Amino acid sequence: MNFYLTSFANIGIVIMLFLIAGCQRKKSEVVWNSSFPVIGSQSSPRVADLNDDGVLDIVMGAGKNEYQYSRQGIIALDGKTGELLWQQEATDQVYGSATFHDINNDGVKDVFIGGRSPNFRALDGKTGKILWSYQHIQYAEHPILKYARYNFNNSVLVPDQNHDGLADLLTVNGGNSKAEPNSEVNRFPGVMILFDSKNGTIIAADTMPDGKETYMSPLCFAQPGSKDFNIVYGTGGETISGNLYLARLSDLTEGKLENSKILAADVGHGFIAPAVIADVSSDGMYDIIAISHGSNIFAVEGTTQALLWKRTIANTESSNSLAVGYFTDDDIPDFFTFVSRGQWPASTGSLQIMLNGKSGTVEYTDSIGCTGFSSPVVYDLNADGYDDVILSVNEFDCSLGFTGKAPADIQNELMAIDFRSGLRQTIDRSKGFKNIFSTPWIGDLDNDGYLDIINCQYYHYGDLMLFLGMRMKRISTAVRVDEPPAWGGYMGSDSDGAFRGSK
Repeated sequence: MNFYLTSFANIGIVIMLFLIAGCQRKKSEVVWNSSFPVIGSQSSPRVADLNDDGVLDIVMGAGKNEYQYSRQGIIALDGKTGELLWQQEATDQVYGSATFHDINNDGVKDVFIGGRSPNFRALDGKTGKILWSYQHIQYAEHPILKYARYNFNNSVLVPDQNHDGLADLLTVNGGNSKAEPNSEVNRFPGVMILFDSKNGTIIAADTMPDGKETYMSPLCFAQPGSKDFNIVYGTGGETISGNLYLARLSDLTEGKLENSKILAADVGHGFIAPAVIADVSSDGMYDIIAISHGSNIFAVEGTTQALLWKRTIANTESSNSLAVGYFTDDDIPDFFTFVSRGQWPASTGSLQIMLNGKSGTVEYTDSIGCTGFSSPVVYDLNADGYDDVILSVNEFDCSLGFTGKAPADIQNELMAIDFRSGLRQTIDRSKGFKNIFSTPWIGDLDNDGYLDIINCQYYHYGDLMLFLGMRMKRISTAVRVDEPPAWGGYMGSDSDGAFRGSK
């Protein structure tokens, strides 16, 4: 049984086969398609109701090319119409994804988001006006914060640490983009920072224990039944060795991040993609699963920190986060991601990998498309009791890699994979477009009981890494949403890296 996606002119008609009986009561269609000239994004969409109309709205970091000022460094779109609600300028690319929390007590969630040069700020959710922003100049002589002058990665909310009644913000800053690959010269220790969400005051900060740079967005969680909060974070880069760490939140607030425990390490590569937490040992506790840039995947027991399993995807690299779902026959969460063949920037293709969460065994592989750094999302699209994945795929001459030779022909495809049948189905396909970085968002945007997809694509006229314009689509599907997706966006449905699904 097929359904066709009603589309605007020049978007194209696509087919999706994941249907259940009776779903034709609702047609699938592109609800809106919003285009923006000049700018692009390495951010991923996140949602909150900013205009109090009952429909979730979309916030993304954006900007022009690296080191360039843009009037549209951060944008918010009306989820109902796709119209621009507000925009905020930025001096460089805002590649982080939004964290939401109401700090001005107006009933609308405010926005925290960061990026390069270094951008990190709090914005009023209603208007987009700046509530506070990080000013690195004032810390130029600080023994720790003098290093926090590079890239801000995603933030996560942590329990109130300064007793003002509001959750606070944990994030990291690091990574000198002007440092040469395979060189330790001009590389500085990354900094973990705990911000007062209300006014941007820095509650605590410390450098990485190994003195390495950091790109990994941190996680903060407590084991069920515990009041002690843990931090998972990583160090190293694409060509710099690094470690995966576990610390207590109190280690940071007490300035003792050196007490962190090393959970895993890689040589010649660090840990870039955010880790995830999920119970794979069936003890009711969170375990820690992470992939290094060298495509070594580690599952670590959450209470003892013993290694549960390790899997290596040889001759590949990964900056892509893991997606979590129930893909196999048991009730233990499984993992899916895609990795890049070869060595950056001469990557020669992409491999899709699904691992059994219990054993780490590779249960599914494919080789669709070329390298990209977005991450998959997960939902049981055909209601068969097994989760499916949705991912963004770029098709071009993979032999060109990212070496500066622009592919003449390119198309971006949003597709779904059913692991039970091996069926791959196109949701959306666009020639002349690419998506190198942005993870889709899925969920019920307007509370009508059906799945919506927010998909971002970028115009391609030359270099794969250049920003030359973008568009964002809201696709309303005929897939019933009986319960919210457990992994519906970048770093999960709750944007905190935690998988809370049940089977």
